[in-house]
Amino acid sequence: MLPPELQPRSFRPYISSSSSAPSFSFSNSQSQQSSNPSSTESNSSSQSHGNQRGHSASPSTSSSSRSIKNPSGFTHNYRIAMALVPSAMFLLDLGGAPVASVLVVGLMISYILDSVVTSKVPSFFGVWLTLIFSQLCFFLFASPSLFATFSSSLPLTLLSSFLCAHTTFLVGVWCSLNFRFLPLENPSIALSLERLLFASAPISASSIFTWATVSAVGIRNAAYYLAAFNSLFYWLFSIPRLSSFKTTPRARFHGGEVPHDSYILGPLESCVHTLYLLFLPLVFHLGSHYALVFSSAAAFCDLILLFFLPFLFQLYASTKGALWWVTKNENQVHSIRVVNGAVALVAVVVALEVRVVFHSFGRYIQVPPPLNYVLVTITMLGGAAAAGSYAMGMVSDALSSVAFTTSAIVVSAAGAVVIGFPVLFLPLPAVAGFYLARFFEKKSLPSYFAFVVLGSLMVTWFVLHNFWDLNIWLAGMSLKSFCKLIIANAVLAMAIPGLALLPSKLKFLSEIGLISYALLLCYIENRFFNYSSIYYYGFEDEVMYPSYMVVMTTLLGLGLVRRLHVDQRIGGKAVWILTCLYSSKLAMLFIASKDRSKTGSRMKSWQGYAHAFVVALSVWFCRETIFEALQWWNGRSPSDGLILGSCILLTGLACIPIVAVHFSHVLSAKRSLVLVVATGLLFILMQPPLPLSLTYQSDLIKTARHSADDISIYGYMAGKPTWPSWLLIIAILLSLASVTSIIPIKYIVELRTFYSIAMGVALGVYISAEYFVWTGILHVLIVVTMVCASVFVVFTHLPSASSTKLLPWVFALLVALFPVTYLLEGQLRIKNILKDTEIGNLGEEERNLTTLLAIEGARTSLLGLYAAIFMLIALEIKYKLASILREKAIDIGGIRHSNSGQSASASFLPRMRFMQHRRASTVPSFTIKRMAADGSWMPAVGNVATIMCFAICLVLNINLTGGSNRAIFFLAPILLLLNQDSDFVAGFGDKHRYFPVVAVISVYFVLTALYSIWEDVWHGNTGWGLQIGGPDWIFVVKNLALLVLTFPSHILFNRYVWSFTKQSDSPPWITLPLNLLPIACTDILKIKILGILGVIYSLAQYLITRQQYISGLKYI
Repeated sequence: MLPPELQPRSFRPYISSSSSAPSFSFSNSQSQQSSNPSSTESNSSSQSHGNQRGHSASPSTSSSSRSIKNPSGFTHNYRIAMALVPSAMFLLDLGGAPVASVLVVGLMISYILDSVVTSKVPSFFGVWLTLIFSQLCFFLFASPSLFATFSSSLPLTLLSSFLCAHTTFLVGVWCSLNFRFLPLENPSIALSLERLLFASAPISASSIFTWATVSAVGIRNAAYYLAAFNSLFYWLFSIPRLSSFKTTPRARFHGGEVPHDSYILGPLESCVHTLYLLFLPLVFHLGSHYALVFSSAAAFCDLILLFFLPFLFQLYASTKGALWWVTKNENQVHSIRVVNGAVALVAVVVALEVRVVFHSFGRYIQVPPPLNYVLVTITMLGGAAAAGSYAMGMVSDALSSVAFTTSAIVVSAAGAVVIGFPVLFLPLPAVAGFYLARFFEKKSLPSYFAFVVLGSLMVTWFVLHNFWDLNIWLAGMSLKSFCKLIIANAVLAMAIPGLALLPSKLKFLSEIGLISYALLLCYIENRFFNYSSIYYYGFEDEVMYPSYMVVMTTLLGLGLVRRLHVDQRIGGKAVWILTCLYSSKLAMLFIASKDRSKTGSRMKSWQGYAHAFVVALSVWFCRETIFEALQWWNGRSPSDGLILGSCILLTGLACIPIVAVHFSHVLSAKRSLVLVVATGLLFILMQPPLPLSLTYQSDLIKTARHSADDISIYGYMAGKPTWPSWLLIIAILLSLASVTSIIPIKYIVELRTFYSIAMGVALGVYISAEYFVWTGILHVLIVVTMVCASVFVVFTHLPSASSTKLLPWVFALLVALFPVTYLLEGQLRIKNILKDTEIGNLGEEERNLTTLLAIEGARTSLLGLYAAIFMLIALEIKYKLASILREKAIDIGGIRHSNSGQSASASFLPRMRFMQHRRASTVPSFTIKRMAADGSWMPAVGNVATIMCFAICLVLNINLTGGSNRAIFFLAPILLLLNQDSDFVAGFGDKHRYFPVVAVISVYFVLTALYSIWEDVWHGNTGWGLQIGGPDWIFVVKNLALLVLTFPSHILFNRYVWSFTKQSDSPPWITLPLNLLPIACTDILKIKILGILGVIYSLAQYLITRQQYISGLKYI
């Protein structure tokens, strides 16, 4: 048996109403029918054939009584609010303070009556009396201003006053429908008021909206504003809507069509709305611009657009049932839609070409007449026809799909020709049109993203071709910067629809795209609205971004967010972020622009402290709200550290405007603010445990954290101790305090010593407690290691009088601790594992394997720690040597400049270019000669640290990845930290810095290739499998020969990288063919990589030498 919702109405069983269902006083039959939806249909059938109850009511009466249901409230409030709330605000602005005072007092009295008196009738009459008296006050105080506004025209004043009174009356009707007693006691009156509201609201609201818009921007395009508002309210009210006070279709009309008597509006009101939509903008334009109607072709096209644009909109609305009152035959409606739509489309396209395209955008049309008219018509008419046919659902078979695709290709190509797209790249827009049509036909996401890529290229070309070279400043920035923003905005706008259609597991991509687009839009509008002048040829007073554009983009953005959320395309968090971003744009409308050349009065210090204290106190009072927000965001109860960090972060962010506006000249305020924000972020990331005496335990937090259901299900769970995170927080905050000079370690040597030791101890204890929790002696060694590293780095960066003598010994101690700690960690781990009773019960092989894995894992962590330490030391020494080099160069440059000031200026310029050319080779040699004065040990120590870091990273690569081939390309750049050293590598200079990187990559792959060959032919205890003529012998000989073929390219390129001079007269690519055979024939992957690198090296050497040759010719 089918479920009730799928059964025909005549076969649905009667289900009696519950005895507990509420009954209402207006009639017994109504109560029964409203409580049971099924009985409505059965009674309707029985009445048409006669039944034993013997109802004598007429069909119309019974139909109307049966349609009334037990009301749950007026369900169309948001539609009415969109029309009447802005209208009421505009009327309130016209009425001024007297009307507002009467309205506030009356509504307060109505609210008191509603709260005190049980019956709702007094408050109902209180609302109506408030509206009546406010309207009388409006007539009394606003009529003179209206009379003056309309140039002393009495008919216009009376008409506008009637419109205001009618709007006030509609507000009263809306308020009446929200009183629950009215539909309960007088359901027929509620139906009539609802019908009156839907019939009158579109007419009044569109007129009021147009009035407000004309008051703001002028009457020049008022008819278009009226047409736009008419279309909006036609869509909201004239599309068939079900009444709030009749049985819902879910309860009554399963399996059947909704009867027309359930609609709010009847045929007469729908016809009036249609005529109002089609003819009023045209008549209004004729009345306001009658002297200019036939003055030009563009003025005549305004008449065509004002009629046919609403007509096209009305035809599109007919797809939603807007023409239900014309005919019930869907085929006839479709024929009306197609025939009239084709005629209207041609008229609109021709009028837009004359009125908009050639009038405003003629400068961008790069085709001469008459071909430009033909191509523009093809583009616009073809595109409009394709879009209209797809919107009407006419692209449904193979023939229509071919026509749709062809039109998309032709339209794209014609549009590209019109804007001057290069003929050579004309297939690009054609392919983009093909992919776009394929997306609409097949719903293929790869096709859409192909269209996005091609469309982005075309948009980029158009912007660069037309605007990139213009020297214009607008919105406080150059036009080039604005072009970059426009291109990014266009690319995101095209990509977001495709991202929104991705599967739900990739929903985060659409959320990222939407948030990025909203941020970019907020930035652009902020620049254009607050810096709204064009600084070009005297157009300083032209406003280029009006306020209504901010409102429009905000409403469109919020509507898009709501639609995507309803369709489950984005999550709740993204909706919250996007709503905040789009709503925040409205704040620009209420913040007055300020003259940046004037500085306002600044706060005093005590006022700043007072404001910061108030902000912190406010955040503390909102701690429970912060707790609930974090709980909603994370899905679980937040920790005390997270709550405290969020409070500190919010306090710091709230104090940013105070510091930026009033204390921007105070460095200590900026540094303290950075420290506060960093503290909040660290608490949020680390979430350290807080003592119970410092935690805030309110009833809300206790209830959330100690739910009886959680305890009964999961029990009491003990978390991992997180107290070491305090040490890491202290270390980071000490670093920030020293960097921002809050702690003056730069000037006090004793404080510097204490700071470096404290940093080392904090980091050492943190690392020991988090990663090495076995024995105390190992902790001591790790702490000593971190103290040595901290002292070395701090005193290398900020040296003292005796640090240059002691730091080499500190580094030597650090290097000596490395093998001791490494070996000791393994021994201690073995002892701890052997003492473990669970491991002691395992077998011999299992125990050995477990011991080996544990030791290797811990030693890997220790190797990573020392690699990071040596990397930090190498970076610090490289930075310090570069600083010394720069200071020496500046000193020499200053001396030579003072000496050359005595010579003639005519001889200085030719010599300056030569000296700049030679500076790179003279400064390093000078530095090596004078390095003893600043500590000659630094290059050697830096080289040792670099080599040890590289060696440890190679060991880690073998342990973690088994010797990945890709890892060497990331590890070899570590050797860029090598320095010119007078003791070990005296010939190594700045121009040789790339040689170690290239050489190590080549040597690494050669050695690993030899190891791979050895591994493949070594058969363990049975010895070598290298019988002459055997397969292993052939394998070794072939691969060794192929390996040797890769040597010439690598040797030549390494020699070239060492000297950057051409080694022979033969071209560099002469060794390139030798690498092709190893790439194609080798059995070893590493030999193939060597061959590929050889090809790359040969081509790179050829291109570099050619560029040097061309540069030399230009120099000569």
